[in-house]
Amino acid sequence: MKVPYDWLAEWVALPWSAAELGTRLTLAGFELESRERAAPAFTGVVVAEIVTLAPHPQADKLRVCQVSTGTGPALQIVCGAPNARLGLRTALAQVGATLPGDLRIKVAKLRGVESRGMLASAKELGLADASSGILELSADAPLGRSLREYLELDEEVLDFNITPNRGDAMSVLGLAREVAALTQTRIRAPAGAFAPGGQGPVLPVTLEAPAACPRFAGCIVRGIDNHAATPLWMRERLRRAGVRSISPVVDVTNYVMLELGQPMHAYDLAMLTGGIRVRMAQSGEALRLLDGKDLRLEPDMLLITDEAGPIGLAGIMGGERSAVQPETRDVFLESAFFSPAAILGRARRLGLLTDASQRFERGVDPSGQARALERALSLLLPITQSSAGPIEVVSADDQLPRRPAVRLRASQLRRLLGVELPAARVGAVLEGLGMQVRSDPQGWQAIPPPHRFDLNIEADLIEEIARLVGFDAIPETDAIAPQRFRTLPAEVPDEAALLAALAQRGYQEAVTLAFVDPRLQTQLFPDTPGLQLANPISSDLAVMRVSLWPGLLRAALENQHRQQDRIRLCEHGTRFAGSGTQALEVQSLAGIACGSRLPEQWGLGPEARVPVDFYDVKADVMALLRTTGDADAFRFEPAVHPALHPGRSARVLRRGAAIGWIGELHPKLVASIDFTYPPVLFELDVAGIPTRVPRYQEVSRFPQVRRDLAVVVDESVTLSSLTERVTLATSNLLRELRVFDVYRGPGLEQGRKSVALGLIFQDISRTLTDDDVERLMASVVADLRENLNARIRE
Repeated sequence: MKVPYDWLAEWVALPWSAAELGTRLTLAGFELESRERAAPAFTGVVVAEIVTLAPHPQADKLRVCQVSTGTGPALQIVCGAPNARLGLRTALAQVGATLPGDLRIKVAKLRGVESRGMLASAKELGLADASSGILELSADAPLGRSLREYLELDEEVLDFNITPNRGDAMSVLGLAREVAALTQTRIRAPAGAFAPGGQGPVLPVTLEAPAACPRFAGCIVRGIDNHAATPLWMRERLRRAGVRSISPVVDVTNYVMLELGQPMHAYDLAMLTGGIRVRMAQSGEALRLLDGKDLRLEPDMLLITDEAGPIGLAGIMGGERSAVQPETRDVFLESAFFSPAAILGRARRLGLLTDASQRFERGVDPSGQARALERALSLLLPITQSSAGPIEVVSADDQLPRRPAVRLRASQLRRLLGVELPAARVGAVLEGLGMQVRSDPQGWQAIPPPHRFDLNIEADLIEEIARLVGFDAIPETDAIAPQRFRTLPAEVPDEAALLAALAQRGYQEAVTLAFVDPRLQTQLFPDTPGLQLANPISSDLAVMRVSLWPGLLRAALENQHRQQDRIRLCEHGTRFAGSGTQALEVQSLAGIACGSRLPEQWGLGPEARVPVDFYDVKADVMALLRTTGDADAFRFEPAVHPALHPGRSARVLRRGAAIGWIGELHPKLVASIDFTYPPVLFELDVAGIPTRVPRYQEVSRFPQVRRDLAVVVDESVTLSSLTERVTLATSNLLRELRVFDVYRGPGLEQGRKSVALGLIFQDISRTLTDDDVERLMASVVADLRENLNARIRE
């Protein structure tokens, strides 16, 4: 939330500079995100008045102005702004001035007429994103005065991050309360800030859903001039707070919302039929909002209606039918309290996010509705030269929030903070927050103020005391006993070790959201429903992930769009299995590889820069599994997965139990997601890859013997099958089995392949003889012939 320093100073005495104020409020729980001047730097711009106006002799859209700065002769300025007129006081950038964007003003000739300066618009001065003419100042603006001084453009604007539980602080008044509590002072309203209502008829209001809307205040204002210009000081404050000026009525309601935290709405009185009814929507009821969006409403949505139907979605946005127009003469101002439970989540469900819904969802002060109307009248009546009727407040008092006393025990305060605070200090802090405090022998009983919806239990009060006393004021003390963490069980894989193993293979760790795009997840896992979020951040982050693949695919695609030609990403995180409201959290380790197999370098020719394939990533996974100390327990079994390429995918097994998948992304998904090269993915359940305590194995001091063997087997025979049979045939003398060639082609039968194996033998107790090795090789050949229908390739 953006807060101009001087606006805040109107409500509370500020003993600190803007920088110090930001630091103090940050320590109190409101993080300062930025601090900047009210306008970008510019020099040489002063207040001036157009004293004569003549057509340009060579251009129909230009005019020649004589401009006075109050001293010296008038300056000739060529201007094309449509709002340039006699007597207008505006901003003059003199010769030598520097405007935002490093624009320097010089004497220039425009279509043959000399111009000694420039009449500047709000956009050119950095005061607006767009403007249709030169800046218009009030008639009493002092001629010749620096525009920065006159508009106080060096004022500092602080932008605070208000946490979701502190809706009461989303206003100037809310932050003023915080400053008052920190400084042990009181807030103060500006002089003449509130105007009472007048005399006249009222618009009847009926609360048909009192639990959702227990208080509704309204006031009729007649004879407004909505063509009037909003005062420059108000437009500037709105701009500095991040709100665009629209019209006097809208500007005033926005101003009151920013200042007091109470959202308001104005209805064109002439467009209302009968009285106001606040009720729940009927299923399928239609409403067109101010932004032109047509809605079909649900029964749990609260409406503002008249006799002709809905005129607004309560707490979110008004309807188009009753919108205030420039020609509107009479308005009905609404200031209501809507229960947070009646507003929460409705705006997001409809794809909306408004300032009003943000505040009502968090809770607004249920006692501030009449005060907001009084503040609005004090601002609106002088601007629009209008008159107000009485302020009418309709309440269902039994439905208003009741704030029970919260007990605070001195012993619990001391236990959690680790420091003894004087009772008088604790009482002063609680009272400074607007609470009604009563002491008892065990501590205090405190009734929170109506605007603090976040104070409900004892821990809340302790948090308030800690942040206002200051965490830096709480001394550090040694623990009574040393803090010792239990060691990780030996069989539980260490996350850092798993990630380090992948990092050694060239992978970089990614961290992706647990919320994913439902469309992408459905493409990858059509038969696995994900858990739907009740209030998603956005429509493309609406379900919980059933796999880490959607996030990694998005991350890889973003890297591809940024010209990364070799991508290796991995992630250790939680996926959510289950359906309905039941979720099982599963720790997973996943990775993705796409692009070239090897990094580009001078020693590799173009023929070596082939895309990564299934076997490259399989090697990475096997290297990862070797870190468990039990690599022989894992196997890769061909299987079909809807997200993976048929024939280039496999299920990963550990002792026969499935623990994950590996494979190339399905060609249809490669095309629909728009990958240049097909990525290869893997995902493993971390619980399925336990580590084994390393065991000592004696190193043989006798030489190794190698024999090569080329066998022809069916295409369906896998390497794991070959390895299993060879291992069984050689007993414990086989130290390593290597595959150094696979051949398919002329000389072999259709559907057969030749696999070249390197068998390395070694005994622990003696040197193997040629006869020993020959017997082992004969045993291998016989076993392969019998069990795999293999033959020796000559």
